[in-house]
Amino acid sequence: MENNKAELGKKGEEVAQDYYKKNNYTIRETNWRYGHLEIDIIAENVNYIIFCEVKTRSSSYMGNPEEFVTKQKQYNLIKAANNYINRHNLMKEVRFDIISIISKDLGFQVHHIPNAFLPRW
Repeated sequence: MENNKAELGKKGEEVAQDYYKKNNYTIRETNWRYGHLEIDIIAENVNYIIFCEVKTRSSSYMGNPEEFVTKQKQYNLIKAANNYINRHNLMKEVRFDIISIISKDLGFQVHHIPNAFLPRW
């Protein structure tokens, strides 16, 4: 079971990367780590550096995947993003996205939520 969950998560991240690429974003990093914290996807477009959390589920029975991005997870993403921005001396606007993915029989249902949350410093 745990192995299937990890495989589904990995596949979801690949689907999310493809989604960004098809929508003219550049992928800067995937699974970027800062200590024990991880950012699934760091992307950019002309205006923004985007820090994205990808949530993939096999169904929405227990709720939509994006509902599982807790306040603690948001805090951790913001903390890791701040480190990334400082490390790379970035000057673009920052955006935090969630890409919510549900596995379906014939593929994946992708729900992109730009500006899903704002940093609280």
